[in-house]
Amino acid sequence: MRISRDKLNKLAHVVADTLAETEECDFLEDRNTIRQEARKILEHLLMEELKIDKAAKQKIESQRRIILEGSQEWDILYRKYYNEEVKKLGI
Repeated sequence: MRISRDKLNKLAHVVADTLAETEECDFLEDRNTIRQEARKILEHLLMEELKIDKAAKQKIESQRRIILEGSQEWDILYRKYYNEEVKKLGI
């Protein structure tokens, strides 16, 4: 999933703000450092998701016959291959 830089920053702000409001959470660093770290983690997760998506699509394209994207068969195979790739990562 593609997310704009602004939306990613907004998500990181929400994460940092939510953590700051949580009584069980104490910051050892300032809020901006926490926000930047949250942004890095979100970017990493999104990059991993793109790799999984690409691998699932490549498996579908490698089939002997052409399977049209958007068809029911394509959707089923995509979910199957996507889940297989997620399991490989241990998620």
